[in-house]
Amino acid sequence: DVTVVFIAYIIGLLLWASTVTQFDTALSAAVLIIFTVLSLVGYPITFETATRGRSLGKIALGLRVVSDDGGPERFRQALFRALAGVIEIWIFAGGPAVICSVLSTKGKRIGDIFAGTVVISERGPQLTPPPPMPPQLAWWASSLQLSGLRAEQAELARQFLSRAPQLDPAVRDQMAYRITGEVVAQISPPPPPGVPPQLVLAAVLAERHRRELARLRPPPPAALPPQWPAQPAYQQPGQPVSPSSADSSGLTPPS
Repeated sequence: DVTVVFIAYIIGLLLWASTVTQFDTALSAAVLIIFTVLSLVGYPITFETATRGRSLGKIALGLRVVSDDGGPERFRQALFRALAGVIEIWIFAGGPAVICSVLSTKGKRIGDIFAGTVVISERGPQLTPPPPMPPQLAWWASSLQLSGLRAEQAELARQFLSRAPQLDPAVRDQMAYRITGEVVAQISPPPPPGVPPQLVLAAVLAERHRRELARLRPPPPAALPPQWPAQPAYQQPGQPVSPSSADSSGLTPPS
């Protein structure tokens, strides 16, 4: 963003210098001031407001400005950030912004503190998907007791399976038996005899992932009891029907 503003400002200065002799001195100075304000303040305000917290530099780096409550950046917040940026970035060469970002736990600069905003990254880490469940081990995995399996062991097994095709066969087999032995020691029942260790790890991780998704899934809404329509009061045989009960049943007593 600084590069874009700097290049635009230099081009504007060259155009202003080429036409400064054609206009009055006061008018030329006013044009220069207006162009400076538009370059340093107008560009970030317009761009971040139109793109809901993004600019050319933030788009390239996968960043976005959001409110502290997680909502999109508003015009007022973009204005505060731009005005503070003139002082902390352009006048003092970014020194206050760097110091404030280092001291802030959320990496905020002075403009973010006054505006109530924070810069977040939209490019999260790409996690390797869990391995598919081996069909021949689905019956065994469904009965597993996984409470003793630690998250570090599951992560180690996941990383091994994702990198196993790149390893030397001898090293791969040695690591597979070692990691599988550590995992099997924390689960029950043990796997069927003769199953390759990589299939055991795949079955354990796939079942663990399935149970995590099931735990995070919201429960279905409880079924409501059947609603029976209101019935008129029971009348003894031979007892005259009262007007109130006749009205409630929708019948009109004979006249």
